[in-house]
Amino acid sequence: MTTPSPRATPSVLIVGAGPTGLALALWLTRVGVGIRIIDKNAEAGTTSRALGVQARTLEFYRQIGIADEVTRAAVDAAGVNLWVRGARTAHLPLRDIGEGLTPFPSLLIYPQDAHERLLIERLHALGIDVERRTELAGFDQNPDGLHATLRGPDGSEQVCDVAFLAGCDGADSTVRRTLGVDFHGGTYSWLFYVADVEAKGPATDHELHIDLDEADLLAVFPLKEPGCIRLVGTIRQDLANGGHELTFDDVSDRAIQHLKLTISKVNWFSTYHVHHRVARRFRQGRAFLVGDAAHIHSPVGAQGMNTGIGDAVNLAWKVAAVVDGRAPDSLLDTYETERIDFARRLVGTTDRVFTVAIQEGPLAEQVRTTAFPRVAPLLLRLPALRGWFFRTLSQIGVHYRDSPLSAGAAGAVRGGDRLPWVRTGPDEGQDEGTDKAPHEDNFAPLTSLGWQVHVYGEPSAAVKEGCEALGLPLIAFPWSPDLGRTSGLRQGVSYLIRPDGYVALVDEESSRQQLEDYFTERGLQP
Repeated sequence: MTTPSPRATPSVLIVGAGPTGLALALWLTRVGVGIRIIDKNAEAGTTSRALGVQARTLEFYRQIGIADEVTRAAVDAAGVNLWVRGARTAHLPLRDIGEGLTPFPSLLIYPQDAHERLLIERLHALGIDVERRTELAGFDQNPDGLHATLRGPDGSEQVCDVAFLAGCDGADSTVRRTLGVDFHGGTYSWLFYVADVEAKGPATDHELHIDLDEADLLAVFPLKEPGCIRLVGTIRQDLANGGHELTFDDVSDRAIQHLKLTISKVNWFSTYHVHHRVARRFRQGRAFLVGDAAHIHSPVGAQGMNTGIGDAVNLAWKVAAVVDGRAPDSLLDTYETERIDFARRLVGTTDRVFTVAIQEGPLAEQVRTTAFPRVAPLLLRLPALRGWFFRTLSQIGVHYRDSPLSAGAAGAVRGGDRLPWVRTGPDEGQDEGTDKAPHEDNFAPLTSLGWQVHVYGEPSAAVKEGCEALGLPLIAFPWSPDLGRTSGLRQGVSYLIRPDGYVALVDEESSRQQLEDYFTERGLQP
């Protein structure tokens, strides 16, 4: 029996309460968009595979006020250790590798189950709870909205009418299947295992450890509790094809012998296959695919969960603008434009790296066990390569330069770039019409979750007039030559910043007209 929903009509229905769906729900709720979030599972996950939290995710979390909680609860991984034939052959330092590029210069290890609990708690504090054991039974769209049928814990169905639907429901997405969107790609033949264990030994030092022997890759990740680590590895083909249910005893010899671990307790063990796929499209009408529903790939570089959260943030501010009547529906097309190309590149890159890492054969083993441990530490001593590595791994290098929302350039910074992060200080000489509050850095004002204009140095009278006419906050930061050398920002140039911290417009002339034209040409209101 189908009954009308007793709830107030939300604007967005979010299907799936993993990190992607929860991050989307948090951002939308923070900006006042009504949401409803459902999940077919009875409770949040108590085990997880995702571990790494990258700098760009933490920058987004800082905007909604939860970055400090994540950093306190996470492990700051100081480095990566490479092992060959039972010996530690190389150490790659990670702590503060991104110093000067972001407020979060290290890789943090924070298990997905703890991550989800934090997001759920923060959402609950805002008055929103995940509706558990509730499934999407189906939906249809029309020009005015989307009509979804939900199946509750008791099997009864109810109607939920919304403006938009976000499918954050994972690799086996009901939303994607209902839309009939192709999910191109494949499945790796290797079987993976993951195990949370209590252990002693040199690989329990709160750093990452990777055993490069043979082709069945093994990685050790630190967990917060002393002596607790997570093992992630591939299982030899003869065992994977043995036809019996595997246990930790089937794979534990490598961890004990090669990494000199003494394992006292296994708290969790699971096996799984890894896929590499990208949906043909991320938007169809009023429905969107977000996170693993849109793209999945190998675990190389801890990119999956972070990419899903990046999807969520990109979509959230655009949906909010359309719901509030400050943008046309066409703004939502830029979600797919900006995120699908990155997803395709990411899947291709992680696929190549992963294939090399586990490739069989004498030559591949020689490269993995001899050449790589010798060359990698030397390369990371070069500042340019360290910077490139961190920008890529942390996702602070993700840009939207080819987006219709991006315009202008000045020096190294172009429309579509993530706003370069710089430390700043109070500017006592700011004039009327600018934000005079002291900021520790230029990311501090981004907590407004709205459009704003940044100027480094003295703003022009024209840009002040333009900001006042449009109701845009204008933040002027003190200029120094060092600031320009380290960030690529230029003195006196006006930078229009999107709600997600990306540069929309770079205007060397700092004119009122270009600022107003940007919004007029795109039908946007700040």
